[in-house]
Amino acid sequence: MEEIYADMNEKDFNWSKEKEPHITRRKVIMEEFPEVKKLFGTDPSLIYKSLFIAFLQLAIPVFFLPENPWLFALLVFFVGGTLTHMLIPATHEITHNLAFKNKVLNNWLAIVVNFPFVFPVAMAFKAYHAKHHWHQGKEGVDTDLAVRWEAKFFRGPLGKFLWLIIQIPVYLIRPVLVHPIKPDKWQIINAVVQIAAMIGYYYLAGGYAILYLGLSTALATGLHPMAGHFVSEHFIYKEGQETYSYYGWWNKLIFNVGYHNEHHDFPTIPGSRLPKLKKIAGKYYDNLYAHKSLSKVIWNFIFDNRISLFTRIKRHV
Repeated sequence: MEEIYADMNEKDFNWSKEKEPHITRRKVIMEEFPEVKKLFGTDPSLIYKSLFIAFLQLAIPVFFLPENPWLFALLVFFVGGTLTHMLIPATHEITHNLAFKNKVLNNWLAIVVNFPFVFPVAMAFKAYHAKHHWHQGKEGVDTDLAVRWEAKFFRGPLGKFLWLIIQIPVYLIRPVLVHPIKPDKWQIINAVVQIAAMIGYYYLAGGYAILYLGLSTALATGLHPMAGHFVSEHFIYKEGQETYSYYGWWNKLIFNVGYHNEHHDFPTIPGSRLPKLKKIAGKYYDNLYAHKSLSKVIWNFIFDNRISLFTRIKRHV
């Protein structure tokens, strides 16, 4: 399927007077396919998978960290960036309380899995991501969208390329500017535990290991092929459609976060069961535009002049 872009306004976002689309579709699907309820719940395998990936990423610099800068760069790109990016959708799942039935245990798991990110982001992400779900696109609340000055500044291929590289600091700063909230106890715990963990890790593995983790995080959230799903999920590719899925093979490594329409419709269904949801309610998803390649998404985002940070839907409702 060819991309069908909406008629974009290059100087403003695409404003909608409608409420976010997922509540309505969720209601319709639940009425027609009540068996979807059986997919709700937790996925205990998420616990072991996320912990394994996190501690593998932490262990690599301890046991194998080449001094040769080229080998170091290759290690960061092919291994560090990949493992760290796998942890991003894993953390996303955990902050939806999909690993344990107990909310507190999910929080602690997210805090531990946060270690390879270097910075304490898990609990702040949990707070703001909930708003993204329930107030999708709402001006001043959904901090997933760029602010106006940001969209104006990072324009053209070079600007969008730079924006991809610095997504982590942007996502850390933007919420404070757009919708500041008082840190709760879990965000404070996250920060304290992360600082202690990084101090301990520095004495165990050294500053070079911290650099490995930091560069892996920067790559994982920017130019790594898997990071294409950040751009694929809500940038407009077809007029009238606000959220987009990706059904390709990368989903096997990113906890099916590519099933993004399905996830927004049913955020209480673990990623491992979202393919079953699509199979049951396929009539509601098969006709939606879906991406075929995350690498192509990144390429198009950078070089296609029809796509900018304004190519998102915002709403006041």
